[in-house]
Amino acid sequence: MTTIQSGKGFYDLFPPKSDQFTAIENTARDVFSRYGCRELRTPLVEYTELFVRGIGDETDVVQKEMYSFPDRKGRSLTLRPEATAGVLRACIEHKLLRKDEILKFFTLGPMFRYERPQMGRQRQFHQINVEILGSASHLVDVDMLFMLHRFLSEIGLTGLEYELNSLGCPQCRPAFRSALDNYLKDVQHDDLCADCQRRMHTNPLRVLDCKVPGCREIAKNAPVITQNNCEPCRVHFDAVVSLLDRSLLKVNLNPLLVRGLDYYQGTTFEVVSTNIGSQSSVAGGGRYDGLISQLGGPDMPGIGFACGLERLVMLAPAPSEPGIDVYITMHSDSFLEQALEIAQVLRAAHFSVEFPYVFRSLKSQMRSANKLNARYSIMLDEASSAQCELHVKDMSNGEQFTLSGSELPLQLRKRMGASLQN
Repeated sequence: MTTIQSGKGFYDLFPPKSDQFTAIENTARDVFSRYGCRELRTPLVEYTELFVRGIGDETDVVQKEMYSFPDRKGRSLTLRPEATAGVLRACIEHKLLRKDEILKFFTLGPMFRYERPQMGRQRQFHQINVEILGSASHLVDVDMLFMLHRFLSEIGLTGLEYELNSLGCPQCRPAFRSALDNYLKDVQHDDLCADCQRRMHTNPLRVLDCKVPGCREIAKNAPVITQNNCEPCRVHFDAVVSLLDRSLLKVNLNPLLVRGLDYYQGTTFEVVSTNIGSQSSVAGGGRYDGLISQLGGPDMPGIGFACGLERLVMLAPAPSEPGIDVYITMHSDSFLEQALEIAQVLRAAHFSVEFPYVFRSLKSQMRSANKLNARYSIMLDEASSAQCELHVKDMSNGEQFTLSGSELPLQLRKRMGASLQN
């Protein structure tokens, strides 16, 4: 019988990498909560229409990358390819959006896109998203960038570049699109990649975002989107840039920065790294002020960003190998049940504890204690039972001492605290 393997682009996460995912997620919860964001959990499956309307039917995501399938009643469902549309759907459905109120949410979890697996990009991948809804202030744009920078810094990322642009709004975007159309008409059709040959007719802004070298050369001489911005967009973006210029967070203005989803307008940003191959984007986001009303909600502004955990793990320093607090050893199998009892007492006091479920030689037990990087080992034998004391060994320096069995958690905690102070 042949073994069953995971599908292409889907993978299993074992320790220590899964520990690193958890550590980054915990840092996200800590940092984002300081900025007033609360965790929202949305379904992995939504009606396909949500993403078609929200992301845009001319995007690569909708046209080529979504996992869509009919349910038993023939309704089209899709595994979520991104988080923003689902967050907005939830807020609209549950009537959370009210005038003059600001909502701040973050989400963690898997997304799904059918594309060629490569380093830092899989068909099931994991994202951290933040969404702030209800304010059009330039202060929100800057505060979100500060939050993103704080998060990336606290997981240990360095050497990152922050890029910034403004994509205009529905009032000024048509003028830029007209200028871009005129520019692309004079470009040799064969100089563009196959995708951009299609995009120049359906979504020409995406030509600016193409990573194919020939297309990037053509984009360098294209009209600059910010030069076509209307007065409100210009004032808003100038205020963002001015405030960032006065901060410690340095950003680069990139007139070719175009996000891959249609709902972005106004301020847009991306964090890039040269340390992970061709997939240089670490995080990105921007404003999507018209998206809430487009999905059937009130006309309210919004801004958000997303980080791919796989890429963060590739860049973040590897954490130290986790260890346990105590490993319980014994001289004979008659102490197995006592080991279980002691383990429960210590675990209730928030110590991590392991012991052998089946008796093995003392040498084998100590080998397990070392493999688990135990901080202390406790030896159970006839003498310790008779004296109601436990023989404890500090595995880091070999020091041995005895502790009272009745006060073991308190005494062990004091010992651990004293060693940390030293």
